[in-house]
Order: sequence, then C-alpha cells, then structure tokens
Amino acid sequence: MSISLAVDALDPLAVLESIFESGEPHFYAERPGIESAVAGAEVAVAGEARGPDRFAAVQRFIDDTLAHTIAVGDVNAPFGGPHFFAAFGFQGESEAGAAFPAATVFVPRWQVARAGATTTAVANLLVAPDAELETLVERVWRAHGKFRSFRYRDNAEADPVVTETATQVATTEAGDYRSTVARAVERIGQGEFKKIVLARAKDLTATRPLHPLRVLNGLRQRFTDCYSFSFANGRGQSFIGASPERLVRVSKGVLETEALAGSIRRGAGASEDAALAAALLASEKDIREQREVLDDIVARLTPLGLDLEFSPRPQVRRLANVQHLHTPVRAALPEKVRLLDALAALHPTPAVGGSPREAAMAAIRELEGFPRGLYAGALGWLNARGGGEFFVGIRSAEIDGRKARVFAGAGIVAGSTPDKEFAETELKFKAMLEALLAP
Repeated sequence: MSISLAVDALDPLAVLESIFESGEPHFYAERPGIESAVAGAEVAVAGEARGPDRFAAVQRFIDDTLAHTIAVGDVNAPFGGPHFFAAFGFQGESEAGAAFPAATVFVPRWQVARAGATTTAVANLLVAPDAELETLVERVWRAHGKFRSFRYRDNAEADPVVTETATQVATTEAGDYRSTVARAVERIGQGEFKKIVLARAKDLTATRPLHPLRVLNGLRQRFTDCYSFSFANGRGQSFIGASPERLVRVSKGVLETEALAGSIRRGAGASEDAALAAALLASEKDIREQREVLDDIVARLTPLGLDLEFSPRPQVRRLANVQHLHTPVRAALPEKVRLLDALAALHPTPAVGGSPREAAMAAIRELEGFPRGLYAGALGWLNARGGGEFFVGIRSAEIDGRKARVFAGAGIVAGSTPDKEFAETELKFKAMLEALLAP
C-alpha cells in the first residue's frame, strides 16, 4: 500500500537528518540548482541482483511489486506514488566483503520529496495476509500528522556527530598512479584499447565518526549544479558524493542523457576562466576523449530504436572547481523500451570505463588494484509511471564510521601524461576531502 500526500513545504534533507538512524537504509538525491530533492528511508520491500542480467532482474522486481501495489492519495503530484531507489555497482559482481551488492533496489517506508514549490510525502506499507490493519492505519495516521506539521530537531537535539568537526589523522593510498597511467598509455599504443579511465582511492581516518548527512550539507551548498547524494546500506556504511554527470533521465516519454568528458580547472576570475574554457575547447586530446563518449552513447542507444538529437559541437560546463566538455543528448523513448533498458545499454560509459568497453573493463581492476564498488556506478530512482533519473557515482566517497575511502579518476588516451592526469585527480579529490573535514 502506497499513500501519497501533498504537504506544506519541507526540506527533505532536514527531514532525513531529523530521523536519521545509522541502522536503517536511506537514499537521498538533490539538485539544488533546480530545487529538486528526494529522500527515502527504511525499507518496505527490497531486492538484490548480480551479473549481466542485474538490470533486467531489478525491472522484474519492480514489475512484480507494482502488480501487488495499491496506490492512493496524491499519486499524480511530483514524486507521488511508490518510488524505487536503486544502485548498480561499476562491475556486475561485488567482491567479498563489499559494503554494497552489485545491484540493490528498495521501496522506502517513507519518502519526502520537493519539486519546486511542491512537497510530497509518501508512506509505503507491506500488508501481509495476517496484518493487523488497525495497527497499520494508526501508523499511517501518525505519519500523516507528523508530516502535516513536521518539527525539525535543532542542533541541541541533534546527534553530536552532525555538529562536530572530524579532523583527519591519517591518509593512505595504494600504488603509484603516475606509473599506472604510464603503463596504460603504453597499452593504448599497443592497440589493446583506445581509452581507459583510471581511478585513485585515498583512505583516510578521522578523529571522530564522519556523519554522511553532515558531509552532504557541505556538498549541496558548494555544488548546486551537481547531484548531491547519499546511499546507506543500513549496516553503517554510506556512499556519498556530488556527481556532475547525469547517466539517463526519462520524463513523459522523453529520454535525456549526456556526454561529459575532458576537464580543466576554473580560473581565479572571469578572464582566466574564459581563457581556460577556450583552451579546453581547443584541446585535441580532450575533444577526442569527449567525442568517444558521445559516439559510444550513439552506438549503444541507436539499436534500441532511439532517434538521438544533439549538437555537433560540445559546450563547456562550469562547476565550482572544474570545467568539462559537455554534449546534451535527447530522444523520444520507443513504446517498448524502458528506462532500465537504456541504463543497461549505457552503463558504464567511456567517461568512467573506457573504449572498447570490454577491453577497458578487463584492465581496470588489474591496473587500479582496488575494488570500485559503487564508485562510477549508477544511482537513482524510478517511479510507477516509467519515469526516473540515474546519475553516475563519481566525485564520491564511501564512509564507514571514522574511516572513508575517497575516489577520483581521469580518462587516459593516447597523448595522456602521468603528471597531468595526477594533477586532474588531485583537483577532483580536493572538493570531497574539504567536505569531509570541513569545520
């Protein structure tokens, strides 16, 4: 049973903070720049999948759940009705001891979302044959009253880890990234692959537990054009970040995706910023890298029957600390093609994997020397009407108590230099490290 209610304006992250429990799964995603945010916590129903069939398996789980769902209330409001929050790892299999499975999907017990001026609260209940209906009704009525006049906890009531600074005490990193890049360039020269995205992972230990929602507050304020997100497994680990990259969005039968690759730093002022953007647009290496991502999108979506529309020349997309080459892509979604069909075709894109995909994917684990988990994976949500949105899990960190693993990567192609790629990853690390340890 899914019950939707339009309520007075609420901040979904503030609601999540007010009732946060480390032992309960949650999902949060926000794009502050367009006033869109959704939060869901606890579990009504959930499923896991693995292997090459994991996207189809999640779709079957969604179809089966919806076939046994009654949705009432303001189901046509923005974010109304049951929503499925999902995360797909970079690889189709997760390694032993991984914090997250290769694919996980859940319907939360409660959800609060904001779209512009509209806030919608959703309660989802699993009604078993022997359920005590009066107890369930009472639970929903209490939730209804709570969301009609929600009271946020103030700082005095909040968990101390939300308000206290966690000072870094140690950072470690396995391997030598510069030599790894040099080996990859050599293998590109031998024709093994044209591009490979290689990441670094820094492990840090702080003096206090790192609260995922405290870090998220800093990310949402600094990166208003990105997807600020948190995905918690209910066992103490959270995957958080501020991703600049949409993987796929479907709304009212129209699919949107983008080719985002190639990067350069922001300037200190308008003139330097413009000069750097012009240098990026003139960079043969970055133009080639971005074009490979676009060509791969076309090659993977065209067989699904999509007639793609995009500009022949990339734009420059400016974020708080970096500029990227960017090409938006859109198409009408054929009747029998669903969002997860497109997601399965696209993930992972050359922007986080490489090309050819299979050759690059086979080499990534060998060269990097660590499991990616959800880093460079796909995270997002789907609704009961076939719409939804997924973004790429980059500019991210996995948090576990006082420990965190922070990720950053760069695309390696012919002509890449180890020092430049190292500097690019340092730039990407900086934003997340500052958010983790901010006062």
